[in-house]
Amino acid sequence: MKTDDDYRRDLTDMQYAVTRLKHTEPAFTGAYWDHWAKGHYVCVCCATPLYSSEDKFDAGCGWPSYSKAIDAADVSEVHDGSHGMRRTEIVCRACDAHLGHVFPDGPAPTGMRHCVNSASVAFVAQVPSDDKNAT
Repeated sequence: MKTDDDYRRDLTDMQYAVTRLKHTEPAFTGAYWDHWAKGHYVCVCCATPLYSSEDKFDAGCGWPSYSKAIDAADVSEVHDGSHGMRRTEIVCRACDAHLGHVFPDGPAPTGMRHCVNSASVAFVAQVPSDDKNAT
């Protein structure tokens, strides 16, 4: 388990503010809101795989949006009553990093939109398979 000093040392100012202090990066400014490469997105604090590019969609909101987590057990949902709103916060279950919020306005089949701050995740590119060795 990392200490607060570890997080301050290892993360950028924006990553720390978002993941540890529950801030939100400005819309349309993060590295992944318009990123469409194949791969998966891991927690920037602990490297837990959280979202797949296969489940990413353009919600038009300015933040990366996913219809589901790779494994629902790795993302916790927490009631968020901040700013006078009623929302559901999503956090990394392994390290409690704030990821963003989840809303019931996503595409089928889940109907959910995991609205994630780019500062909360890091992208790991999918390695192309070597077709010569495929059976």
